[in-house]
Amino acid sequence: MGVGLSILVVEDNEDNQQIASIILEREGYHVDLAATSGEMHQRISAYRPDLILMDVHLGFEDGLAIARGLKADPATAAIPIVALTAIGASDHVAAAGCCGFISKPIDTRAFPAQVRGFLVPTAS
Repeated sequence: MGVGLSILVVEDNEDNQQIASIILEREGYHVDLAATSGEMHQRISAYRPDLILMDVHLGFEDGLAIARGLKADPATAAIPIVALTAIGASDHVAAAGCCGFISKPIDTRAFPAQVRGFLVPTAS
């Protein structure tokens, strides 16, 4: 279970935000939502999430470009980023610094295990 771990979901579709949030909160994660890169940066400046789930297409913003920017910044480079994408895996996801991807639409049964697989266990 994800008790104590925080996940920032960067997704502009409210339905997708709600689905991800409900599933992850049920698993015990603290979930925060951002619909734009500006909102994402505000959340990150307030706290450091344990994982970022990044929509590849955020309206008029390129989620992979945003991920590259986070990975280039020493303050955020260590935060794992997982791409949320309807287009599947590609070299672009890895080149942007994402540690992997989760396909959309989200498989609600597989989603908790997929997310758990991207979280790095920390020593207690």
